[in-house]
Amino acid sequence: MATWEDVRRIALALPETGEKLSWGTPQWHVRGKGFVWDRPLRKSDLDALGIAEQEGPILGVRVADEGVKRALIADDPDVYFTIPHFDGYPAVLLRLDRIGVPELEEVVTEAWLLKAPKRLAQAYLAEH
Repeated sequence: MATWEDVRRIALALPETGEKLSWGTPQWHVRGKGFVWDRPLRKSDLDALGIAEQEGPILGVRVADEGVKRALIADDPDVYFTIPHFDGYPAVLLRLDRIGVPELEEVVTEAWLLKAPKRLAQAYLAEH
């Protein structure tokens, strides 16, 4: 299963990606636009999910739209989920300790492609 080191390695291997702290937790961005981030659950999130405490690390990931978010959740609800805070927002949460590294790499790369400038994304895709 994936770790924060896997997230860091995958994200920072993508062109022009940087890491910074946002609200005290790591966020990875391409040219200043965030695409994946550590997203600890708040009390209101825990209440909405009906759980007492967070179980394992949570990664926030940008997705293309609500349809993609719903499809990921429907396909693997043990890994992907959302909270009311993200209603109407193109992002999904994933349980990092329940996702394999190859799938994590795919999800992080897709998120990067969404936020990277068009020419940078095209150049990356042409090389891979």
